[in-house]
Amino acid sequence: MKFLDQAKIFIRSGNGGGGSVSFRREKFIQHGGPDGGDGGKGGDVWIESVDGLNTLIDYRYLQHYKAQTGGHGMGRNRTGAGGEDVVLRVPVGTQVLDEDREEILADLNEPGMRVLLARGGNGGFGNAHFKGPANQAPRHANPGLDGIERWIWLRLKLIADAGLVGLPNAGKSTFLRAVSAATPKVADYPFTTLQPHLGVVSLGETERFVLADIPGLIEGAADGAGLGTRFLGHVERCAVLLHLVDGTEEKPGAAYKTVRRELEAYDASLIDKPEIVALNKIDALDPETLKKRRDSLRRACGKPVMLISGVSGAGVRETLFKLNDVIRGRTGDDDETADATDGAWQP
Repeated sequence: MKFLDQAKIFIRSGNGGGGSVSFRREKFIQHGGPDGGDGGKGGDVWIESVDGLNTLIDYRYLQHYKAQTGGHGMGRNRTGAGGEDVVLRVPVGTQVLDEDREEILADLNEPGMRVLLARGGNGGFGNAHFKGPANQAPRHANPGLDGIERWIWLRLKLIADAGLVGLPNAGKSTFLRAVSAATPKVADYPFTTLQPHLGVVSLGETERFVLADIPGLIEGAADGAGLGTRFLGHVERCAVLLHLVDGTEEKPGAAYKTVRRELEAYDASLIDKPEIVALNKIDALDPETLKKRRDSLRRACGKPVMLISGVSGAGVRETLFKLNDVIRGRTGDDDETADATDGAWQP
């Protein structure tokens, strides 16, 4: 199924039904009178978050959603039927924005949330509603109120506990494959990941978390270079970021700063998120080069650097437990980096 994380749609609630003008006329009954019923209420437009969905692709091909108009009132004081509602079912984590994308109308970040987007118009009064001593035979009724129509944007922000960020070919997809059952594409050229991927990392019977792989950033991404920053919205809900830096890069410190600048240009609040920095692909480095590049990266980020390899599994276990500690609110030991000679680990 194709991944789609934003869509623009048109919604319209139903009009209210018109009231009826009717008079009671029955054989052998001397006195009649007005008996026109009220119109029915128009249908509402709702949006609901449901489990089992992970894309907005359904709203790519069907963009107009209109609720049913209420039924008109009838004689014998019969009220018109209410219009049928429209319910938009979306993945958990979907935000609803106004047409200008400035105002957030709803944020469905939990399963089963249901929000009213457009209320249907009320039905009009029939002529029986206006009868009285001064007007015993009213010959008018109210029309139903119009529904509400508007364009809205749906934007999906995946619900993940931790997010992977880094330059293209930093080894993010390989890392996600190594620690979960996810199968993102892996190749030896940039931008192999064209959409976010989620994987569930299991550290035991009760310890597990969701890890998101975000397409790589390059310098100028905030201005549209590469794939831009469109997918960075998926890490806004993450509790911690795992910043992977390619160990085969000659200047890992510069690579780290490039990604940090693009994160800040997109949303300054991302800079304040807890971050774990890891030097990846250490299996391809000799000890002397590894020490030099680890020191360069440590000076650039100002924090301890984990040493890992998504291919051999070195350092992966320690990194996962460190991520889990941050997600659970536990304080980890940041005194030293993981040993690059740890054995391979498989989930």
